[in-house]
Amino acid sequence: MTPKLPIPRRRENRPAAAEPTDVSEASPGTARTDWARRGPVRVLREVVQVAGLRTLLRAEVSMEVQGLDRIRDLEGPALIVANHSSHLDTALLLCTLPADRRRRTAVAAAKDYFFDTWWRAAGSAIAFNTFPIDRQAGALSATPGKLLSEGWSVLLYPEGTRSKDGYLGRFRLGAAWLAAQHQVPVIPVGLRGSYAAMPRGKSWPVSGRPRVSVRYGDPIVPRPGETPRELAPKIAAAVKQLIEEDSGTWWQSQRGAAAVVVEPPAGSWRRIWQQTEPPAPGGGSERTKIWRN
Repeated sequence: MTPKLPIPRRRENRPAAAEPTDVSEASPGTARTDWARRGPVRVLREVVQVAGLRTLLRAEVSMEVQGLDRIRDLEGPALIVANHSSHLDTALLLCTLPADRRRRTAVAAAKDYFFDTWWRAAGSAIAFNTFPIDRQAGALSATPGKLLSEGWSVLLYPEGTRSKDGYLGRFRLGAAWLAAQHQVPVIPVGLRGSYAAMPRGKSWPVSGRPRVSVRYGDPIVPRPGETPRELAPKIAAAVKQLIEEDSGTWWQSQRGAAAVVVEPPAGSWRRIWQQTEPPAPGGGSERTKIWRN
């Protein structure tokens, strides 16, 4: 008789960005940040964010916030999802969220960057309530799901890293998987101007208080049975539309990207050069208009 071969076990079909990560391999004191969500540290963080970060942002950038009325009445935990092009982004989001939600928001941060040393890990955890994600493995820890179940909102950047040229990149499935798995709403946010205010390689905002726009969209509530692959395009489209609304008007954004936003130039240096000009409200900067000709 021919021996029966074992049937290989089928792997669960879920995105790599949502796979749990064993954080026990990280160095002691850098991976665990649950201490940052305890009472005394939360009081300290309130002082840092309100008296420190918010005051600093007001002094260094001209910040415009739209859409807060869309989320003020939203109750319970949520995923906050935004495009990412600058180290200013997290501060902009945390300093513009309604106070009650801000105090109950944790931020996913790259383990290889923010948790490579104890002092950087501690500083980011105190100031931003961060927890580590493993970008090298393309995976999330089990922490975001745990936080959502405990009533915390979670801030994620689905692009996985900062944009190299200021343009919106491809969204990974991790945020959609978490929203579908835990049945929590997604708050889309469009950020525009943070790349020009503090691009890669800069440790401080540029002079002149450049304009930065933060636009909150209507919460996206996953439908029962909706899969991450069905939900992810909705999230990406919502963030893109918010960016386009700032480039033109809401009516233009409804007509499609071609009516509002110029297609990115082919050369990377041209895209970077174009995005270094702070955006003007209700229409592109003078540099953007050059590329229309």
